Amino acid sequence: MTELASPFRRATPADAMAMADLVHFASEGLAFHLWTKMAGPSGDPWAIGRERAEREEGGFSYRNTILLEREGRVAAGLIGYPLPDTPEPPPDNPPAMFVPLNELEDLVPGTWYVNILAAYPEHRGKGFGTALLAVAEQLARETRRRGLSIIVADTNTGARRLYERCGYRAVAERRMVKEGWQHPGTNFVLLAKRVGA
Repeated sequence: MTELASPFRRATPADAMAMADLVHFASEGLAFHLWTKMAGPSGDPWAIGRERAEREEGGFSYRNTILLEREGRVAAGLIGYPLPDTPEPPPDNPPAMFVPLNELEDLVPGTWYVNILAAYPEHRGKGFGTALLAVAEQLARETRRRGLSIIVADTNTGARRLYERCGYRAVAERRMVKEGWQHPGTNFVLLAKRVGA
């Protein structure tokens, strides 16, 4: 297992609130939109986000999270995991907004999937994203993945520039299904990078 040295560390359940924040930032509000639906009219969407971060299993879990700290506080984070070598059968009747995302993931089996990469606003533009992508590449090599993959909204040009500077290239797009999610984009874009490229 990759040894992490400061400023990086593996997340614990106690980091659930920071993880929920980072997922909210990276998903451009999509996660909060879904948590709001799950919580219902009288529930707390952030509580749903924290509960999901505290899970032992699933993609959005503290077990899949690397955090970067500054002065004892979380500044940025990475959530990722290896995709199976063969795409799993789709679930019966998945939510429509997940279909394009699942279709894109299925195009890059056997890669290490960067699900979330985000920094708090005051820590953006400091190179933390590049540093965390380097950690992702280490993890991809450690798990013998053939490459890395990530999905971004077509309007998120800043993130896309970062990924392209780090060697990722666009390989496919799928139209967004928004179901009430307020977002200016039209398509999700899949980017991939070969390990060692």
